[in-house]
Amino acid sequence: MAFTCENIVYRYPGASTEVFQGLSFRMAAPGFNALFGPSGVGKTSLAKIIVGEIDGFSGDVNAEGMTRLLYSYNMERLPDWSNVGKHLDRVAPASAGGRKDALIEAFGMANFLGLRFSQLSLGQQNRINLMRYLLQEFELLIMDESLANVDEKTRESIILNIKAMFPDRYFLYISHNVVEVSKYCREILVLRGSLKRPQTVSLTGIDIQNHQPLDKDRLEQTMLEIMNAS
Repeated sequence: MAFTCENIVYRYPGASTEVFQGLSFRMAAPGFNALFGPSGVGKTSLAKIIVGEIDGFSGDVNAEGMTRLLYSYNMERLPDWSNVGKHLDRVAPASAGGRKDALIEAFGMANFLGLRFSQLSLGQQNRINLMRYLLQEFELLIMDESLANVDEKTRESIILNIKAMFPDRYFLYISHNVVEVSKYCREILVLRGSLKRPQTVSLTGIDIQNHQPLDKDRLEQTMLEIMNAS
């Protein structure tokens, strides 16, 4: 499997200029990849183009060998008519097996399953929401600020556990956090805005795995490259 976007051109309805002008990028192998850039450069729009929620663009999205592309985003609401544990039970397919229990432990949510969604903190809500996507069958999952409002230590544990649990899946991680993008992602597409040339810059991150020591010098260099490219 491989995933490519080729020569994407898109203009917001009513806008006079394109947000993307011939944008291309490729995810050649499973793992964590990133979209990075300031607000307004089109990260969320590109994510929605990829999963088919936005049309009216030109260019090609080629998800070779992929049949299920999912998009999760920060502060997505879940029904509040039952507790979140029952909700996870309802959305978990039979093929999920023991994945639900493993995710509950990895996300630190075992003590909160009896609560309704509205009773959770913002960070807990985002964790539950992300879990329901990870319970589905997918080849590519886009995480658009999906772990916002989660503390740094818990976010790191969750990301590393996701990478260990789903080594054969593709993830596109959207975040404003340059440290996270540098540490956890392999291919980083920096969106610079439609008025800059080049419009995008592709960089390589550290892609750290569970129990792997962090090269702090390399982290600083990668962060500097990303910020210089922005």
